[in-house]
Amino acid sequence: MAGPIPIGPFSMPMYRDRVPKQIRPWIYVLMLIMFQLTGCIYLGTASQITGTTGLMRDDIMFIGICNVIGVNMPFPFLFRYKFRFTNRQLLLNAALVIIACNLLALVFTNSQLSIFNSQFRIVPLCMISFVAGYFKLCGTFECASNIQLWMAPGRDFKIFFPLLYIMVVGDIFLQSWIAGVITYHYSWQHMNLFITGLMLVVVLIVYTLTKNFRFMKSMPLLSMDWLGCGLWSLLFMEVVWLFNYGEYYNWWDGRMWRLGLLFTIITLYWTIQRARHIRHPYIDLAAFRYKTLLPLLGLYFIAEWLDSTPKVLQNTLTGGVLHWGWMTTKIFELIGWLGTAAGCLFTLWWMKGLKMKYTQLLIIGGIGLVAYQVMLYFYISTALNIERLYLPVFVRAFGYAIYFTALTIYLEELMPFHHFFMGLTITGIMRNGPIGSLMGGVYGYSMRHQIAENLSRGIGLDPTQALLVSIKQLYGITCLLGIAFLLILLLWNVQPVRSTMKKMPSWYKVARSVRLRNRKETVKEV
Repeated sequence: MAGPIPIGPFSMPMYRDRVPKQIRPWIYVLMLIMFQLTGCIYLGTASQITGTTGLMRDDIMFIGICNVIGVNMPFPFLFRYKFRFTNRQLLLNAALVIIACNLLALVFTNSQLSIFNSQFRIVPLCMISFVAGYFKLCGTFECASNIQLWMAPGRDFKIFFPLLYIMVVGDIFLQSWIAGVITYHYSWQHMNLFITGLMLVVVLIVYTLTKNFRFMKSMPLLSMDWLGCGLWSLLFMEVVWLFNYGEYYNWWDGRMWRLGLLFTIITLYWTIQRARHIRHPYIDLAAFRYKTLLPLLGLYFIAEWLDSTPKVLQNTLTGGVLHWGWMTTKIFELIGWLGTAAGCLFTLWWMKGLKMKYTQLLIIGGIGLVAYQVMLYFYISTALNIERLYLPVFVRAFGYAIYFTALTIYLEELMPFHHFFMGLTITGIMRNGPIGSLMGGVYGYSMRHQIAENLSRGIGLDPTQALLVSIKQLYGITCLLGIAFLLILLLWNVQPVRSTMKKMPSWYKVARSVRLRNRKETVKEV
């Protein structure tokens, strides 16, 4: 066990003495990137997985979103883990658990080795995916927390978050590209083996270069709401299930969907009741009472809604209409990574260099997200070439990175420390879980409705033409709604308007005022 933390310039006392100080932080940057590349079932290879496992695309999407939910659930516990275990223990455990999850995923997706039918493999795969995501964040946080002062001296989050999200958000695109390349040359199973190899590298680095070091006395894991964490996780999974399988079960007309809605309502009731009556809830309901949190969630909703069109409309256009090869479209992932890096660096320059306001920065991000919709609307045709989509994809990633980074910095300034990590869970789940599934379900239903309507008009459209027209119509609707949102945001940025606007009174107050006025007039007449 090592001694106390050295006082002075930035140092990393968990390293062995033989490791040069100049490369110590960069090793943790490398491990952070490796952790961010991990997963369980990789959505970038969804079409290949469905062809070899017998699972539906909806199943693959749900299993993948369970991983995303798992990534967002450890936030309220992260510092308790850090106070209980050493850095070496946390990194080794996270890497070994992710290795086990990737290997178990191969077992449960192999129809020859698995003893279960395809419909019974979904539940264990969802649990494995959730656990992999949970420990993915544990490993990422442990790497990031130890180089925070190196990245941003003084713990300046306006520097730290933009630099961090180049790796966090950028690796989403990088993971999909790597999975596509590996699957194209080998098979989708090799992506799991590749991630297993990366985690073995992490284990080797941690085991050989670090030592157990405590900066304080070990704190036991007491007063931690494990049941609350499980209930919130189950609730978010049920909400995602409703929108992910809504189209498959025909929404309200399906008995399974109605049953899922009933279980969601019951789980919501139990979750809220436990949060109200336990002394140390997993998510304190007081965290929802900050007056600007709901508008913040609304902005996240808008950003995720505008960012969801590529996952449904663009993929349908490139695959169903233009018939571009699966590997051909993977170039968009690299362009998205470049756009993300540019957006994060622009946010850093805006916050620290220009020291300008959040609202103006969000307007720039919103312009990027809406510009993508407008360009795609005018570009859509059967003669579209792939080079014309490079700029829209870059602009969309640029705008989304600005939103993601700026709103996280604002959340840190909005909420005190003991609620901030609960806020990260709330916004992370709302951003990556239900909203993405909701918009995917809405666009899927709208696509089916538009195609049927276009075919029934009797204007001589074949199925491919009807699909193309439907995509253009949905992009057009998204453009109009996105421009309306931008106008509201621009109006809100005008200080005299923002400071003098009044709330619209409720209908009850209007009715009461009319009633009182009528009574006064009646008395005067008498």
